[in-house]
Amino acid sequence: MPKIVVQRNGREFSLPGSGGVERELAFLPSVEEFPGPRKEKDFLPVLIGSGVGAALAEIVRRLEDAYGRSFTLAVVDKEEDISAQSRLEQRFSAYPGIRWLDSPDPAQTINELTRLQIELGGAAFLPLLNPLYLRLDRIFYAQIQAACTASARVNLWSRMRYAKFKDADVRILMLTSKYFLMGEILSACERMGVQNRLLQVPEGGVGRNEFIEQFLALALEFKPDFVFTINHLGVDREGVLTDLLEKLRLPLASWFVDNPHLILYLYPRLKSSWTALFTWDADNIASLRDFGFEHVHYLPLGTDLSRFQPLAAASPATFHLPSAWDGRISFVGNSMVHKVMKRKERSRIAQPLLDAYKEVALGFMRSNEHSVSDFLAGAFPKLMEHFNNLPDTETRLHYETTITWEATRVYRLSCIQAMLPFNPLIAGDDGWFNLLPDVKKWHYHNELNYYSDLPLFYPRAAINFNSTSMQMKGAVNQRVFDVPATASFLLTDYRKQMENLFEPGREIICYHSPDEATHLVREYLARPSDRVAVTEAARRRIISEHSYEHRVTTLLGRMREIYG
Repeated sequence: MPKIVVQRNGREFSLPGSGGVERELAFLPSVEEFPGPRKEKDFLPVLIGSGVGAALAEIVRRLEDAYGRSFTLAVVDKEEDISAQSRLEQRFSAYPGIRWLDSPDPAQTINELTRLQIELGGAAFLPLLNPLYLRLDRIFYAQIQAACTASARVNLWSRMRYAKFKDADVRILMLTSKYFLMGEILSACERMGVQNRLLQVPEGGVGRNEFIEQFLALALEFKPDFVFTINHLGVDREGVLTDLLEKLRLPLASWFVDNPHLILYLYPRLKSSWTALFTWDADNIASLRDFGFEHVHYLPLGTDLSRFQPLAAASPATFHLPSAWDGRISFVGNSMVHKVMKRKERSRIAQPLLDAYKEVALGFMRSNEHSVSDFLAGAFPKLMEHFNNLPDTETRLHYETTITWEATRVYRLSCIQAMLPFNPLIAGDDGWFNLLPDVKKWHYHNELNYYSDLPLFYPRAAINFNSTSMQMKGAVNQRVFDVPATASFLLTDYRKQMENLFEPGREIICYHSPDEATHLVREYLARPSDRVAVTEAARRRIISEHSYEHRVTTLLGRMREIYG
């Protein structure tokens, strides 16, 4: 064994020190206590402090005797000066199952150990601490040992593999975030009596050891039938949570209410039979299955009928709108001006793509293609070469988002310009002043709060005008449900999927072009009784089919069908 000299706190000493190799071997358990294929319980050995390699060599000998070379061993050692002199990683390079963990961050080391444990199906840790390393950094190495010991003692892996969906009542563990729809789903569950627990997704991501510990503790106590999230929020790119759920045989339901392709391409490792995707846009189903997801289902948006209700049934108004603005054509929406500019500024998009982004966006807006990259390949093959050469997936997604938002800006502006003869009220960001500089033709209201303002805003309009984002060329947005729920009239752009949700002409009035929108506004301003009839029919349909209680019921039923 080599002699290794180290310096700590101004003192110099050598390894293996007094007692030599025998001292380094003394902390190992007996051969009888060591893992082996005939033992009742399997373990993942974790050598904490590799020293001169005497203990490591003995552990490898025992494991090789038991398993051949198909064993796994974790070695935790952050001491760079010791590793440089011992050269143990090079000396044991013939054993691919040895995982060397050298991060000085204890949380990162514990995370890596947890991932390794998940890979092995939840084998309990067998921590083997070289006592010398407590002299080198007691806090670090004692923390690693304590984490491994606690995991071995709890043995939660086998305890977590309980039967799912065995009872009539379903239990949901929700990964909560600031996304607005999570509150609606939670409220619907409460009204329905669906048992649930909430776990806040930390800003640092779910790969953090604290989150994994909280998740496992809550899951063990609550025993959920599945985990629920929106837009994959809380699901880390590295696949820690996905791997964990797969090993626990705990399903994940992720409901996408934004374009999933602008999200999932950041997560190449997340395809799992234990993940079910739900999308508000039926046009995404085939492409998501092609992307490798086995369980993909349609789940449109809905509305919270306890919040969006006729004005007479609403809470006392705290939202103040000048009475002179009552009975107008109203539009609520973002101009997309600032969003497009910020997206361009933050990305590393190649100049040829930036130079042509407006032309590409205009073409994408006019096309029937749902994917920016597919449209680019067919309509702009030379630009597609620059797109493929962008430095990484995230930059390509920045470009796709830029095109989608610019297409939305152009389309939305053309729709709003068709409303200018009626002096509309526009509630949104100040980018509208850039797009519509003649302020005599329209009124402005600053952005509205979804929860406190919109339920009171919609009923004040004679016609609520809707223009859908270009990220959803076939699906309908939130306003299609929210506005009629308040017993207010909606004029919206036609989307094919609305035919499965409402009866066009009787429950929903649609325009196919800006010119048609102008004509329909004139027609329905002159026919208030027809506006009431359409609104009442739409509200009856929403009450019977399109509340969030209906969406939760569908979600629960589908998850039981797949995983019950």
